[in-house]
Amino acid sequence: MQEIYEFLKECGTYYLATVEGDQARVRPFGTIDMFDGRLTIQTGRSKEVSKQILANPKIEICAFNGKSWLRVSALAVEDARLEAQEHMLEAYPSLQRMYQPGDGNTQIFALEKGTAVFSSFTEEPHTIHF
Repeated sequence: MQEIYEFLKECGTYYLATVEGDQARVRPFGTIDMFDGRLTIQTGRSKEVSKQILANPKIEICAFNGKSWLRVSALAVEDARLEAQEHMLEAYPSLQRMYQPGDGNTQIFALEKGTAVFSSFTEEPHTIHF
């Protein structure tokens, strides 16, 4: 998972796909953290992405670093612990003007039962299951 974390952190922006009914929804995201041995992402409970993940926790992430790309398929499971919120907001201090641990809006999702595939045009794909 460290390799996945480092790749996403290096990219800065990745694209998160969710499902709303029978329609895929994709948006840029920027938070990735390692907390309690799991990859985590952050959003606001008031956002549509939160509602979509809660209704259907199957998500996909895609990122490109200029040479290779990463696709991650996983279940996004809410981690409601205050410690998870604190850890994420310490890693992303710029979010602290919009989110605070325990504010009722900050929401952390841990990625579970995942598969990550690193690909490029010059190398064979490399797969990690977590």
